[in-house]
Amino acid sequence: MATGLDKGSMSGLTESEAKEFHSVFVTSFVVFVVIAVIAHILAWQWRPWLPGTNGYSMLDHATGLIGHAVSALA
Repeated sequence: MATGLDKGSMSGLTESEAKEFHSVFVTSFVVFVVIAVIAHILAWQWRPWLPGTNGYSMLDHATGLIGHAVSALA
């Protein structure tokens, strides 16, 4: 009785199937990393992970200004 492991491959894939899977995996991984890097850059622009000397207090002031502007428009 022959099994898929008799070919010398632990996965049971042929060499061409393994190369195709590898190329899809690498492409998917690269796309994921690019999306993650873009998300981190956008998050950094929104709120830096390392606050300035006054901490995040400057953002509280900006939030208040935005609240006043929105209420003035309504």
